[in-house]
Amino acid sequence: MPRDAAHALLVIDMQKDFCPGGALAVDGGDAIVPGINALMGEFATVLYTQDWHPAGHSSFASSHPGAAPFTMTDMPYGPQVLWPDHCVQGSPGAEFHPELRLDGDLIVRKGFNPAIDSYSAFFENDHSTPTGLEGYLRTRGIERLTLVGLALDYCVAYSALDAAKLGFGVEVRTDLSRAIDLDGSLAAMTGEMRSAGITLT
Repeated sequence: MPRDAAHALLVIDMQKDFCPGGALAVDGGDAIVPGINALMGEFATVLYTQDWHPAGHSSFASSHPGAAPFTMTDMPYGPQVLWPDHCVQGSPGAEFHPELRLDGDLIVRKGFNPAIDSYSAFFENDHSTPTGLEGYLRTRGIERLTLVGLALDYCVAYSALDAAKLGFGVEVRTDLSRAIDLDGSLAAMTGEMRSAGITLT
């Protein structure tokens, strides 16, 4: 059966630090790798995102004396969760899960600006600085996206919401995603995605 050239798979942040044993582990994060690998065969275009923070990134709790991980702070661009140090450029934790297939088309690195975090594959957390992914998709003629990966209530959801705002058709495979669920974030972001017309399957 011919694969739809206008429909791409976007694999979000399937990195060691987000899997069990990592610095910011998501429960069951590694369990979805075989399913994601199998799904790749259904798509003509497969894209990946990779969290890619410089050491001392402003979203790390360690960059704010006395602050604990998973607390909130106010940044010039708005509220920001302070995270454990994770996905530091060139570190083992920033590497993709070793069993993830990496024979896709493009890797989009995000979060490399030390002053601003970047959950979405499309924009940094100021919601205005683009990553360049939209332009790539437009020039490739891609109109629809299926998203999988980590974490469902942060980088997957923010990417899905931005994709929908930009006019792409969006589906999120919740069976091939896992959530952090910080203070009710999973329910909140699931509701936002449904309200935005995103298909959750």
